[in-house]
Amino acid sequence: MFTTPFGFQSTAAQVLNGVDISGKRAIVTGASSGIGVETARALAVAGAEVTLAVRDVEAGHRVAAQIRNAIGNAQVQVRPLDLSDLNTVRAFTEGWAGPVHILVNNAGIMATPTLLRGAGGWEGQMATNYLGHFALTLGLEASLADAGGARVVCLSSSAHLLAPVIFDDPHFNFVHYDPLVAYGQSKTACALLAVGITHLWREKYGVTANAVNPGAIATNLQKHMGGLRTPENRRKTVEQGAATTALLAGSPLLNETSGRYFEDCNEAQLVQARPDDFRGVAPYALNADSAARLWQLGSRVLAGG
Repeated sequence: MFTTPFGFQSTAAQVLNGVDISGKRAIVTGASSGIGVETARALAVAGAEVTLAVRDVEAGHRVAAQIRNAIGNAQVQVRPLDLSDLNTVRAFTEGWAGPVHILVNNAGIMATPTLLRGAGGWEGQMATNYLGHFALTLGLEASLADAGGARVVCLSSSAHLLAPVIFDDPHFNFVHYDPLVAYGQSKTACALLAVGITHLWREKYGVTANAVNPGAIATNLQKHMGGLRTPENRRKTVEQGAATTALLAGSPLLNETSGRYFEDCNEAQLVQARPDDFRGVAPYALNADSAARLWQLGSRVLAGG
């Protein structure tokens, strides 16, 4: 298992303290609120040119201004991106020029109480959390390749322990819709995206990708849950919640690491059953065959099939 000097209480600023990533270009989705803001801030402090890819552009501009005012870094910009709308994803990728050194697939929705449909008739959480990011990542393939050693960070969750990808019925056409099972499935899919990228692009382009469980942080993500349910001793601040993402995105400690799942700034332990504390990673979230199968499902939607 891969370990670092950091842990549960580490912050994004601490894991990138002394790290210089000047000249690198980063994209952070969902960086208008929550841990996306702190991730973007930490990368900007470390010298990166950061693009906030957000649905709420007005909020994104407020965040960008706050970051620039706080650290004097003018290299923070905002671009519209709605992961539930593949047309906006396409517009984003077609409008991008030059390399992408860091792609943080951070945005997401959680436990929508009723069954919603996204692109291709996909269940809404799978459509936004996985398919939207899959389309964004594929659309930026050439830019990631041009970077020479690009990193992709895929935001998963301890909720992946609630469900594997239900390949026989991933969109609840037959299975009774359960908001948390659907969310768990989508977060397993996010982890599998990192595995798929590793198998297809690491040797070809030098791109590395890892998945992260940021931990339990009180943000707008839990709006359908009535707030955070995690015991207080397992909760994190926003600054702590962004730490593992920032570590994977910018730390030189992770230069050669790919296809793994991290929590609390260290590689998570593989578990064979869901533990009471929801720590660890399930084998199905790291399965290369499942990652390839999911990649094919996403590719068919993007191809119009």
